[in-house]
Amino acid sequence: MHRFARRAFLLSSLLATTTVGAQAAELTVVLHDVRAQAGLIKIALVDSQEGWEGKAAPVQATGAPPSGGQATFVFEDLKPGAYAVLVTHDENGNGKLDSNMIGMPIEAYGFSNNPRVMRKPTWDEARIEVGADDAAIDITLR
Repeated sequence: MHRFARRAFLLSSLLATTTVGAQAAELTVVLHDVRAQAGLIKIALVDSQEGWEGKAAPVQATGAPPSGGQATFVFEDLKPGAYAVLVTHDENGNGKLDSNMIGMPIEAYGFSNNPRVMRKPTWDEARIEVGADDAAIDITLR
């Protein structure tokens, strides 16, 4: 799970990084089950296995403080292709996704496709396709 913690750190450091590609579609991401109303929700969009593994910068990343049980983020100007979304909720604002002694996250997180696995999902499990038209997905935080 240390990899997961590194991912959270990478997301934190890349929060202000935004890369805009050719004008195309928007991807709306609706987060459900936002439990804590403190800290910062961080969300990143990656477009490759390397990005998923933290070896490449996200295509876009953003964040916002929680405001209610649901949050909506929009990624704009996406080229058609494969993407995956990673979400962490730094509930105590310490800049990282906290985990317990065995490495399991104790703060909320989520992934595109909501894979039900007891580890970080693979790129293939979280990958979504975005075409030329706008798209929307729902992610339930765990």
